[in-house]
Amino acid sequence: MTEVIEKISKDTLATLTRDIERVFAVQMDNRYNIAATTAKQRIAKLKRLLEAIYRRREDIRQALHQDFKKPAAEVDISEIFAVTQEIKHAIKHLKRWMKPQRVKPTLTMMTTRSHIRYEPKGVVLIIAPWNYPFNLIFGPLATAIAAGNCAILKPSEFTPHTSALMKEMVNDLFPENEVALFEGDKQVAEILLRRPFHHIFFTGSPAVGRIIMRAAAEHLTTVTLELGGKSPVIIDESAAIKDAAEKLAAEKFFNAGQTCIAPDYIFVHQRHHEAFLKLLEQQIRSAYGQNPAEREASPYFARVINPEHFQRLSNMVEQALEKGARMVVGGKFNPEDNYIAPTVLTDLPEDTPLLQEEIFGPVLPVMPYEDLSTVLQFINGHPKPLALYVFSRRRKNIERIFANTSAGGSCINDSAVQFLHPNLPFGGINNSGFGNSHGFYGFRAFSHERAVLKQSIYSPFKLLSPPYTPRVQRLIDLVVKYL
Repeated sequence: MTEVIEKISKDTLATLTRDIERVFAVQMDNRYNIAATTAKQRIAKLKRLLEAIYRRREDIRQALHQDFKKPAAEVDISEIFAVTQEIKHAIKHLKRWMKPQRVKPTLTMMTTRSHIRYEPKGVVLIIAPWNYPFNLIFGPLATAIAAGNCAILKPSEFTPHTSALMKEMVNDLFPENEVALFEGDKQVAEILLRRPFHHIFFTGSPAVGRIIMRAAAEHLTTVTLELGGKSPVIIDESAAIKDAAEKLAAEKFFNAGQTCIAPDYIFVHQRHHEAFLKLLEQQIRSAYGQNPAEREASPYFARVINPEHFQRLSNMVEQALEKGARMVVGGKFNPEDNYIAPTVLTDLPEDTPLLQEEIFGPVLPVMPYEDLSTVLQFINGHPKPLALYVFSRRRKNIERIFANTSAGGSCINDSAVQFLHPNLPFGGINNSGFGNSHGFYGFRAFSHERAVLKQSIYSPFKLLSPPYTPRVQRLIDLVVKYL
């Protein structure tokens, strides 16, 4: 039986390889036709996608619930609204984005007229993770379409119901020589990465991001990497801690903590430590249930994606407790349902995995601090995060934190909501990724900024051409010195 399964698997993989090669080839042949589309034509495609999302809203909700019991309200906010806002924003602004951007001449360029034109990169690959599978396929796709590209999409194999629905939608909306979606595991991703795409947009872990970069380097393909990391929160002595607890509880445990920009750990000033923990516990009880049984039965709390991630998180909590961490609330685990209760711990030693590795689950370490310098030292002892959050009413503290840290993005007196602002660039730095998305920044990520210069017949550079006589050299000397 094993041999038969392996043979079927190999045959299926061979068929997929041929399909990928064929679709890539037809998209390469079609890329200049798509590049030549007008703003009106691209907007029409975006409107079809928008209408399909609204029409399939209930199907999207059901698919995500089947994959990891994601609550309908969270699907509406983080999957549907996030994408429809992206599409509407592009529809509204695309004509302006596509217009050539005039460039002012310098003194030496007074005889020229110049502009920047945004041309599509060509055939692009979008690889999305499982935690926001709909959002992170169709959000980048919207800006790829707006920029005039052909696209191949690769969703995660860990959300099969959502992936199947997206494939159905893509097949209904687009011919394969414009947009195509391939389901499958990392073997399918490896086949795709052998193709010489013009751009790769990847969202996922830093470890896989390195693999993407190595593959892209073979073809000198440009990349946008949206990765992750340990996004810290600092709550200083001036903060409104009730407001902080309400926001952080909601944003940390949204999607069961499986969010790349979720608060990963919190430093709270010693003055507020115990009070903040109590407020955090109250907020968890209010949102999900007063006791462990109610919280497990809550329809408002998602599940960990699969047994592997469940076991990883369970082990991290167990190790922290063994090293002396104190459980504030939560700590209930149900492996049959991949359920981990909203969990808060404190008094953790620095060498525990919860403080060294990205958590990516509903577990929140909270540590007290007295001196802000120690907090900054701890944060800067780790790779640069995708986000950093500050709760403070003291401008001096806020500026000190920003001046002495680096992160992809930040919020003051909130967290995670920066993702939903279409006029802000969203992206990481170094270990948390690079390149930006959303709005114009997403349009630009999928575009090449082509410099165009038109010269007059009266170009002054003709005066600086060979032969380099003493007269010409004197002119060159004047240019070097004064211009």
